[in-house]
Amino acid sequence: MELTKNMSGDFDAFLKEEGIYEEVNDTAVKRVIAYQIEQEMRAQNITKTKMAHLMNTSRAVVNRLLNPDHSSLTLSTLESATSALGKKLSITIV
Repeated sequence: MELTKNMSGDFDAFLKEEGIYEEVNDTAVKRVIAYQIEQEMRAQNITKTKMAHLMNTSRAVVNRLLNPDHSSLTLSTLESATSALGKKLSITIV
Protein backbone atom coordinates (compact mmCIF):
# COMPACT_ATOMS: atom_id res chain seq x y z
CA MET A 1 0.00 0.00 0.00
CA GLU A 2 2.80 2.43 0.87
CA LEU A 3 4.50 1.70 -2.47
CA THR A 4 1.33 2.69 -4.34
CA LYS A 5 1.12 5.94 -2.38
CA ASN A 6 4.75 6.81 -3.18
CA MET A 7 4.34 5.93 -6.85
CA SER A 8 1.23 8.10 -7.07
CA GLY A 9 3.03 11.04 -5.53
CA ASP A 10 5.97 10.59 -7.87
CA PHE A 11 3.71 10.36 -10.90
CA ASP A 12 1.80 13.49 -9.87
CA ALA A 13 5.13 15.30 -9.46
CA PHE A 14 6.22 14.09 -12.89
CA LEU A 15 3.01 15.34 -14.51
CA LYS A 16 3.40 18.70 -12.76
CA GLU A 17 7.01 18.97 -13.93
CA GLU A 18 5.84 18.30 -17.48
CA GLY A 19 3.14 20.95 -17.09
CA ILE A 20 0.32 18.53 -17.92
CA TYR A 21 -1.03 17.59 -14.48
CA GLU A 22 -4.28 19.58 -14.75
CA GLU A 23 -5.00 18.34 -18.26
CA VAL A 24 -4.36 14.70 -17.37
CA ASN A 25 -6.36 14.96 -14.15
CA ASP A 26 -9.31 16.63 -15.92
CA THR A 27 -9.31 13.94 -18.60
CA ALA A 28 -9.23 11.18 -15.98
CA VAL A 29 -12.14 12.69 -14.05
CA LYS A 30 -14.20 13.10 -17.23
CA ARG A 31 -13.53 9.48 -18.24
CA VAL A 32 -14.67 8.22 -14.82
CA ILE A 33 -17.86 10.30 -14.97
CA ALA A 34 -18.68 9.14 -18.50
CA TYR A 35 -18.03 5.53 -17.51
CA GLN A 36 -20.18 5.70 -14.39
CA ILE A 37 -23.12 7.26 -16.21
CA GLU A 38 -22.85 4.79 -19.09
CA GLN A 39 -22.73 1.84 -16.68
CA GLU A 40 -25.82 3.07 -14.83
CA MET A 41 -27.65 3.57 -18.12
CA ARG A 42 -26.81 -0.03 -19.06
CA ALA A 43 -27.90 -1.32 -15.67
CA GLN A 44 -31.26 0.44 -16.09
CA ASN A 45 -31.51 -0.45 -19.79
CA ILE A 46 -31.73 3.22 -20.80
CA THR A 47 -30.79 4.15 -24.36
CA LYS A 48 -29.17 7.45 -25.33
CA THR A 49 -32.45 8.54 -26.89
CA LYS A 50 -34.40 7.75 -23.72
CA MET A 51 -31.73 9.42 -21.59
CA ALA A 52 -32.04 12.58 -23.68
CA HIS A 53 -35.81 12.50 -23.16
CA LEU A 54 -35.44 12.00 -19.40
CA MET A 55 -32.97 14.90 -19.25
CA ASN A 56 -35.19 17.12 -21.42
CA THR A 57 -32.31 17.67 -23.81
CA SER A 58 -30.99 16.48 -27.15
CA ARG A 59 -29.22 13.26 -27.92
CA ALA A 60 -26.19 15.35 -28.93
CA VAL A 61 -25.88 16.51 -25.30
CA VAL A 62 -26.02 12.89 -24.11
CA ASN A 63 -23.37 11.94 -26.66
CA ARG A 64 -21.10 14.73 -25.36
CA LEU A 65 -21.77 13.63 -21.77
CA LEU A 66 -20.76 10.06 -22.55
CA ASN A 67 -17.77 11.00 -24.70
CA PRO A 68 -14.72 10.77 -22.43
CA ASP A 69 -12.73 12.94 -24.84
CA HIS A 70 -15.22 15.81 -24.78
CA SER A 71 -14.01 18.12 -22.04
CA SER A 72 -16.97 20.50 -21.78
CA LEU A 73 -19.23 19.42 -18.95
CA THR A 74 -21.44 21.56 -16.73
CA LEU A 75 -22.79 20.87 -13.26
CA SER A 76 -26.27 21.43 -14.65
CA THR A 77 -25.77 18.63 -17.18
CA LEU A 78 -24.36 16.32 -14.51
CA GLU A 79 -27.26 17.05 -12.18
CA SER A 80 -29.75 16.45 -14.97
CA ALA A 81 -28.11 13.14 -15.90
CA THR A 82 -27.90 11.82 -12.36
CA SER A 83 -31.48 12.89 -11.65
CA ALA A 84 -32.68 11.14 -14.82
CA LEU A 85 -31.02 7.97 -13.53
CA GLY A 86 -32.66 8.34 -10.11
CA LYS A 87 -29.30 9.09 -8.52
CA LYS A 88 -27.84 11.98 -6.58
CA LEU A 89 -24.76 13.90 -7.70
CA SER A 90 -22.07 14.08 -5.04
CA ILE A 91 -18.94 16.18 -5.48
CA THR A 92 -16.13 16.11 -2.95
CA ILE A 93 -13.23 18.51 -2.63
CA VAL A 94 -10.15 16.84 -1.21
